[in-house]
Amino acid sequence: MKRHFTLLTFTLLLFTIKALAQTGLSVTPPRVYFTVDKGQSQKQIVTVSNVSKTTALDLSVSLSDWAYDIKGNNNIFEAGSTAGSCANWVSVLPSSFFSLGPGEQKDIELQVSPPANLMDTLPVHTAMLYVTQLNPFDDVSEKGANIKVAIRTGIKLYQRFPTTRRPDLDIVGFAINKKLLTLKFVNIGNVWADGTATCELLERKSGKKTMLKDVIFYSVPGNNREIFFELPADLAKGEYVASSILNYGEDSTVKLAELEFNHE
Repeated sequence: MKRHFTLLTFTLLLFTIKALAQTGLSVTPPRVYFTVDKGQSQKQIVTVSNVSKTTALDLSVSLSDWAYDIKGNNNIFEAGSTAGSCANWVSVLPSSFFSLGPGEQKDIELQVSPPANLMDTLPVHTAMLYVTQLNPFDDVSEKGANIKVAIRTGIKLYQRFPTTRRPDLDIVGFAINKKLLTLKFVNIGNVWADGTATCELLERKSGKKTMLKDVIFYSVPGNNREIFFELPADLAKGEYVASSILNYGEDSTVKLAELEFNHE
């Protein structure tokens, strides 16, 4: 199988990705960003809503650590246990315990205060904030058994220092294994870099183009990531050029990788 890998960089127009999730308990926004220096504090507002029209909720707020694995999945850890944690810098005001009546919402204040004597040089720190229901309600399982159900919703917290933002991703590999294309990249910048990965196939002889399903990704500095594109089951045999684009950052920086392969 003939393969050839190239890499390009250029800039496109700004784009925005919005995500929205709703359950019986809603916490917004889903991500909260802090820009605050050592020895300083910054506050942000989070809104907690009881979506239910009939059930009152007793709630508590807690914190954990999290990190992406190579595929972009979230791994959860005990608060303050990872090198990039800011969980111990977070205060919940006025209280970590409160109640919401049916349809009621409440603003809570999050304060992040990096210690003045912080020694690490990591450009970004993170934490996961959970809002958990303390009064489970009765329900029935699919098999008809009586069960207790409690809702927990989490949002991500990001902290960076007030330096010049430098989002930067470096594509380090683009390969094919059977019917799966794998794009590998590293976040070498000093801030989170979120965006969309696209992939287009061009069959050389016919000129036919095939767009594969886009992949939304999130990353923080130091992340090594792999993004996967699956070839269509009915893709015709031929000589192909796969062009994959990472589109990210507030200025929509774009990285492009190309791969030539034979599909038989």
